[in-house]
Amino acid sequence: MSWSFMGDLILSTLRMATPILLVALAELYSERAGMVNIGLDGLMTFGALSGFMVCFISGSPFLGVVAGALGGVLINMIYAYCTISLCAEQIVYGMAINIFAPALASFVYRVYFGISSTLAQGALMPTLAATLFPNSALKNSFLGKLLLDQTPMVYFAYGMVIFTAIFFNRTKAGLNYKAVGEYPKAAETLGINVVRQKYIACLICGALAGVGGAYLTTCYVNTYSDGVVAGRGFIALSAVIFGRWNAAGVMLACLLFGFCDALQLRLQIVSPQTPYQLFQMIPYVCTLVALAAFGIKKAGPKSSGKPYRREER
Repeated sequence: MSWSFMGDLILSTLRMATPILLVALAELYSERAGMVNIGLDGLMTFGALSGFMVCFISGSPFLGVVAGALGGVLINMIYAYCTISLCAEQIVYGMAINIFAPALASFVYRVYFGISSTLAQGALMPTLAATLFPNSALKNSFLGKLLLDQTPMVYFAYGMVIFTAIFFNRTKAGLNYKAVGEYPKAAETLGINVVRQKYIACLICGALAGVGGAYLTTCYVNTYSDGVVAGRGFIALSAVIFGRWNAAGVMLACLLFGFCDALQLRLQIVSPQTPYQLFQMIPYVCTLVALAAFGIKKAGPKSSGKPYRREER
């Protein structure tokens, strides 16, 4: 365990926690409005494909991220209409999104690129150091790599944590937003349009989850393949519970899961004689332990997962 190993592990933790953090924030915005969306894996997958295809065609990873957000919103609007307008069961339709979206993404990829043994490759988003400080000696130090050698999406993700914490705890709009997830009928009597707020929550959730998926194919790897999400949506879901529906807590939970993911990759290199499947289990075992330890007593929004019917008393 050299200093170089630990430094690389910390840098990898920051990068690998980023897509989980984006999707966990997506779920946080959704649940704060009373919408439990377990279809995060599906939203990420379609966002990953949308981002990769636009990046591949245009050559711009930034356009790819925008396309990923739009792709996530498009898929999540199906969930929103069924669960908000039709008052259907949220868990059922969330699972339906997890089945439908990856299948649709796989179909679109094969229609456009055909069936081949090699994967199409696009461009990767440059880091801040490569763009603004190409000749700076600072970027070779650990602190320089930590602060500068990151893609803009990393800064966006952690900036969203600060924005979310301020929005929910320091603004009237944020308190109204949380009221919809706690007592929607009381919120309605105060003049808050609960249905509209839930649709806005689904828009935000779809966009952030799609961006989290697009991060994987525009910043992490430069190609798309089935299974690229690798269950990160479910890890993000557990991070919201582990973080107690709080932006700072969610960020710490995502950093923990990102650390486990980065650790298992490095352990595969350090100990090649050990079956790599054992190391790949580490992030998911950590998720199970976190849920068992912190998810027993539910402390989330009181109306989370419950359909809202305006006519009911």
